[in-house]
Amino acid sequence: MNAITAFRIAAIAEALSWTGLVIGMVAKHVLDAGEAGVQVFGPIHGFLFVAYVFAALGVARSQRWSAGVTLAALAASIPPLTTVVFERWATRTGRLEQTPTPAAAAGNA
Repeated sequence: MNAITAFRIAAIAEALSWTGLVIGMVAKHVLDAGEAGVQVFGPIHGFLFVAYVFAALGVARSQRWSAGVTLAALAASIPPLTTVVFERWATRTGRLEQTPTPAAAAGNA
């Protein structure tokens, strides 16, 4: 598996785990349905969060992202579902290609 594929999978998986964790937190704190959702999705999300960070750093290096693009990729891991938004943007702007475009390599927006 190459760095781009790993990054795409990590971005989607991290977003899905965020969704599961949010549902678990709502069930626990709003519906008073117990801690099972948080206990299941908490560790899964933690693992996938770290996997996304490593995947982002790996693809940033292989795609020669600027520091700004790399920081945006890392910051995308914090708000729920933003990893997918960032991945779509990076694809649309040519920052996720087997051979990076000159603009993507330079980090131009």
